[in-house]
Amino acid sequence: MNINDINKYTYLFIYMLKRFDFQHINLIPKKCIVNSRMECSTSLKFGKYTFNMPVMPANMECVINDDIAIKLATNNYFYVHHRFNLNAIEFSKKMRKLNLPVSISVGVNDDAYKTLKDLFNENLFPDYVTIDIAHGHSIKMEKILNWIKTTFLNEPSKKPFIIAGNVSTAEAVVDLESWGADAIKVGIGPGSACTTFNATGFGSRGCQASVIRDCALARKKAHSLIVADGGIKDPGDIVKSLVLGADMVMIGGMFSALTDSPGSVVKGEDGRMYKEFWGSASAFQSGKTDRIEGTKKLLLLKHNGILEEFKYLKECLQSAISYGGGKDLSCLNDVVYM
Repeated sequence: MNINDINKYTYLFIYMLKRFDFQHINLIPKKCIVNSRMECSTSLKFGKYTFNMPVMPANMECVINDDIAIKLATNNYFYVHHRFNLNAIEFSKKMRKLNLPVSISVGVNDDAYKTLKDLFNENLFPDYVTIDIAHGHSIKMEKILNWIKTTFLNEPSKKPFIIAGNVSTAEAVVDLESWGADAIKVGIGPGSACTTFNATGFGSRGCQASVIRDCALARKKAHSLIVADGGIKDPGDIVKSLVLGADMVMIGGMFSALTDSPGSVVKGEDGRMYKEFWGSASAFQSGKTDRIEGTKKLLLLKHNGILEEFKYLKECLQSAISYGGGKDLSCLNDVVYM
């Protein structure tokens, strides 16, 4: 073994030491400066709107539908609708009639351009568009982001806030920024219903927390935002994501077994009731038959709905802010971990 081999393996060893996930770190508390945790604000500005929480349901067919989107937007929570068999024009008209933000998803193929062109021709400019594909660091992502940027070159006030992903590297963050993304969705394969890691060996499974940190640090533009997507099992993981540099946290499984979530209710062999939860790249997603990178799971049915769940998560975040020594989410920027 020569010196170059030794240096290579030393680098790989140090690199692997840097990899960690949510359960591997503890946040270090600071002196509490509030009399009540209820004083702590969990609001944040995301795009042109300020929302009550830095939390959003995953844009999955088994997690969100029109009713959930309306409930969340009416109560000032952020959402992104899924892109599967959705009539984007009718949905946008419905939300505009209710005077609520319009937040949709598209892919990168011809149907995505058609959806966006149809919306623009109808003078229905969404407030938020999520370009949502499994591997966001790609030439197709570059093409559609540049097309959107060029389309609104002379009318920047009409340009939607663009969330693009998913990615899991610093290089990808820098590229998506330069291509025109306003926020970048971070996480490849960490979700419980995703099998990308098993199928391909690629992704952020087991190291999503450190990937969030690395991607957040890679940003070159001060206004670029990070959406942490996947691997969230407990409310504390949301807090850790924010400490590691995320601005918004996307959650699938935790929101999929609620009483009002779209998945079907199934009675298990144990006599208990379950909700179906499946990955967007699974064979259970709108008749998908190839490049399967997801599975279906049964999750024990919860006894609360989406708004009750958001209330609980808000209380958890308020407690976290009090431990972080502040009065709002900004204090989490200075929290350290071990």
